[in-house]
Amino acid sequence: MKGSPLVFVGIAPHPPIMVPEVGGGRAAEVRASVDAMRDLTERIKACGAETVVLVSPHAPLERSSFVAYGGARLRGDFANFSAPQAIAEAPADEELLRAIQQTAAEEGFQVVALEPQNLDHGTAVPLYFLLRNGWKGRVVALGYSFISDEAHVRFGECVRRAAEVTGRPAAFVASGDLSHRLQPNAPAGFDPEARLFDEQVVAALRANEPGRVPLIDQTLRRRAGECGYRSMLVALGAASAFEPQCEVISYEAPFGVGYLVAQLSAPHESRITELARNAVEAYVLSGHIIEPPIFPETSTLGRPSACFVCIKTLSRELRGCVGTVEPEHDTLAEEVIANAVKAATRDPRFRPVSDEELPSLRYSVDILGSLEPARLEDLNPAAFGVIVTDQSGSRRGLLLPDIESIQTADQQVGVAARKAGIKPGEPLTLYRFRTRRFSEPVRT
Repeated sequence: MKGSPLVFVGIAPHPPIMVPEVGGGRAAEVRASVDAMRDLTERIKACGAETVVLVSPHAPLERSSFVAYGGARLRGDFANFSAPQAIAEAPADEELLRAIQQTAAEEGFQVVALEPQNLDHGTAVPLYFLLRNGWKGRVVALGYSFISDEAHVRFGECVRRAAEVTGRPAAFVASGDLSHRLQPNAPAGFDPEARLFDEQVVAALRANEPGRVPLIDQTLRRRAGECGYRSMLVALGAASAFEPQCEVISYEAPFGVGYLVAQLSAPHESRITELARNAVEAYVLSGHIIEPPIFPETSTLGRPSACFVCIKTLSRELRGCVGTVEPEHDTLAEEVIANAVKAATRDPRFRPVSDEELPSLRYSVDILGSLEPARLEDLNPAAFGVIVTDQSGSRRGLLLPDIESIQTADQQVGVAARKAGIKPGEPLTLYRFRTRRFSEPVRT
């Protein structure tokens, strides 16, 4: 999927007290931020991000260049906060980092790769919550610089272009806290004007006008004693090619420090599961097939794509799953609507969905990539779906990737063959494919 842009841009706080092993009972005092990080993770998972790019204000600083943590695996612990057992560790996306270095160099920026070392807490805290809440993927961890504010916005644009070069969906998360001077007992002391900085940032995002953030008075910013401003500037650059879709998920200031969790931008793909839900509910309640919204031809939903729509109960039991291997409609939006209705009403394994069930259902959509001929040793059920056919091609069975009960390629092929009615021992032809999976956030 060459040309895929960043699929999500957000902001996350980083107080170590959020981590249960660090904060203990006091973590309850930042419960809103902890819960919001779960929500943020669900949004990133729903957008299908395979890599998360993090920028932290507490990475080692270089005066005239950006920095990136080096090494094949990135690891951070909280030993400095008396919790060495709390660890955040993930593989590095070295390909995306090289692409960021290249696109940055084209704009005259240098990105210095650091020797492998323990991640700073501004990186480790968001990564800890991404992993804890079920996101799995690779990471690029960056630090900003002392160069101009405008350069930080341009650097964010470089990150976005680098994601387009690699062609894999990625999310960008700006780590940073807002004012550190909101109360007399705040870590950096008290300034009665500090709250105005937080209020202006939050108001800009709630108004869906992120462009107001760089216009905040710099004197006010200094009085606030913040540590998230330049991270946000990089995020604004990363999101600059998209229409703003801002949402303040959470803001709180329990210790005199402002903690913000927010979404800056997510592309049209974020509406995929909403489209599936709307299609099913309209059909079940009224027998009506909804009209697809109009999306740009350059967007994923505006182009033809094969997809599968799966419906599950809140207890994760399958309630219906129907899809296409080749697109049957002019746009993915139409494909999602058609397959969602079929999953709810025509999956032969289940009775049709009733209107009483609608509030207790969850939806996921898998967009299929191209089919590749494969051998058994080429399969990885966590990363690839599989299609199994007999030698004549008349019987075909398909299994999506990342199914909890499927741990090995042998299992995956066996289940797909049984679905096709192919007997054990019959010669098989195998194809593999990747998907981008969009899942509704868990409802509580």
